[in-house]
Amino acid sequence: VQLQASGGGLVQTGGSLKLSCAASGRSLSGNTVAWFRQAPGKQREFVAAIRRSGGHTYYTDSVKGRFTISRDNAKNTVYLQMNTLKPEDTAVYYCALSSTVILSNIGAVGAYSNVGQGTQVTVSS
Repeated sequence: VQLQASGGGLVQTGGSLKLSCAASGRSLSGNTVAWFRQAPGKQREFVAAIRRSGGHTYYTDSVKGRFTISRDNAKNTVYLQMNTLKPEDTAVYYCALSSTVILSNIGAVGAYSNVGQGTQVTVSS
């Protein structure tokens, strides 16, 4: 399966962006899909995930209330709507997929079998 993240760009503080994660070769509907991000000089960190069963969503504390993860099974795409962006949200954003990740590991990038190419998000102050 190939994952392709898109939708990144340059935005001012307080602005919005919507990232897309499109999959080819496998349906996303039967998988947990997560977004991670990596800022320069920092480790990759968990941002959000949407479970395969029930569509439950999870967020890191710093994005709760600002970011929303969703999926469109008909388009085989997962989205990350990012509102009220801050300079500290600047990073390369990656989507990842797993059919087996358990809840206790949902924030661990190593638990995902597929990680796609990233898309750059830059928030100017």
